Amino acid sequence: SPILLFDTTLRDGAQSEGITFSVRDKLRIAQRLDELGADVIEGGWPGANETDTEFFAQAKEKLNLTHSRLGAFGSTRRRPNLPPEEDPTLQELLRAETPVITIFGKSWGLHVTEALKISLKQNLELILDSITFLKSKNREVFYDAEHFFDGYKANANYAVKTLQAAAEGGADCLVLCDTNGGTLPTEISAITRHVIQELGPTPVGIHCHNDAGLAVANSLAAVEAGAVHVQGTMNGIGERCGNADLAVVIPNLQLKMNRRTSIDDEGLKHLTSASRFVNEMINRPPRKNQPYVGDSAFAHKGGIHVSAVMKNSETYEHIPPELVGNRRNVLVSKQSGRSNLIYKLHEFGLTDFDPKDERVLGLLKEIKDLEHGGYQFDGADASFELLARKALGMLPKYFSLHDFRIIVERRIQEKGGWGWVSDASLKVETIEGLEHTAAEGDGPVNAVDRALRKALSRFYPMLQEIELVDFKVRILSNSGTDAVVRVFIESKDAGTERWGTVGVHSNIIAACYEALVDSIVYKLVKDGVEPLGM
Repeated sequence: SPILLFDTTLRDGAQSEGITFSVRDKLRIAQRLDELGADVIEGGWPGANETDTEFFAQAKEKLNLTHSRLGAFGSTRRRPNLPPEEDPTLQELLRAETPVITIFGKSWGLHVTEALKISLKQNLELILDSITFLKSKNREVFYDAEHFFDGYKANANYAVKTLQAAAEGGADCLVLCDTNGGTLPTEISAITRHVIQELGPTPVGIHCHNDAGLAVANSLAAVEAGAVHVQGTMNGIGERCGNADLAVVIPNLQLKMNRRTSIDDEGLKHLTSASRFVNEMINRPPRKNQPYVGDSAFAHKGGIHVSAVMKNSETYEHIPPELVGNRRNVLVSKQSGRSNLIYKLHEFGLTDFDPKDERVLGLLKEIKDLEHGGYQFDGADASFELLARKALGMLPKYFSLHDFRIIVERRIQEKGGWGWVSDASLKVETIEGLEHTAAEGDGPVNAVDRALRKALSRFYPMLQEIELVDFKVRILSNSGTDAVVRVFIESKDAGTERWGTVGVHSNIIAACYEALVDSIVYKLVKDGVEPLGM
């Protein structure tokens, strides 16, 4: 039978440090997860905070789920003397009106006696009564056995009894949680097998945290042992070290273990875009070396590697990147050979040249010389493409710089107090001659960016679409304030395409200017803009 994919990005993932979802964020992510094909989307804990409560209220009207079932999360009833129908947590779960409810309970005696301050027998009653009550309301109920593996290692007999109570209450799946994330795959496998033998027909699931870096491995080990339900988050976000990364779990299940899920081959091709969409929504840069979906997951830098990949991709790739919607990325650097360079030129659509052309060899030497001087093109494909076009005589000339000046002042603000203001003035040659402009900005880079666009947007209005999304500075030498620095700029436009550019100089403003100009010129080249004549 297929493995059920249970996504808890919106609930467990929201516990990540630095991540705060708005209601709109949660609605958009839920819709995208449905399009990907997740079986269950856990939306949050209704009643625990205003955002989650409002999300469930709006989800009823605004979400149009065609595959996924929405789930609400909460705990078993809290007090032994309070009947389930009067427990506020259980009532909030019902008010969310989701087809799926997940409740967690205690599996570890330490938590029962120290945190809940009740007896082990009373804890079993809480689990049984809560699930029985929710099942009577015609809901699909999953039971998350919190700290199960720690509890099992402390007292296996009692930990299994908590699951038996949940099964007796009618739970649709018993989810074993490695809440502290410190269990090893061999332990996960052995314990999961024993649980399945003890519990009989009730389905068993797995929910792993990543504190030992093993969440994905542990999830797969549980499936090997018989688990049929896997919980995780997109990109592994979550509290502390995160959760099992579904962007890695899913292709491993399907492509390595030949286990069916609700995502078919065509849906799997949307995995990379879904992963990047979630990163965009949480305003977190994608992790380049993330397996399967990262920008570097199928990146090749060594010349021998690239030569082999061009002949047969299986030589250095464990799967074709297209299966998960990713792409091969050949990097050009001082480690590169001619194979890298030709591959990249073809990738950019530059095919009208002889591979034995001396300009190609000259370009390869220029790249190696530039990298020796501090340039790095691994994340700056746009700058590399412009460099290649220039070497092959294929780069249009859109404008040229004549004069450039930056003034940084400390001024008294209108509302009182001091503030820093940067003023950039420049002269660029355009079709109408010298264009002299000036602009203020929050900093030197912002001021230069504004001045450049002010000078050029009248001739090239599409430049208004460019948005700077990332800016990094790295010191390349240890010679103090006159050190050489490398500046990386990542830009995007209205079409959401992103590109990276690089500048290197002992003057940080000059390095910034170089990267900014490359970003602007790349946008014009990408859009196929014809120069207006110089």
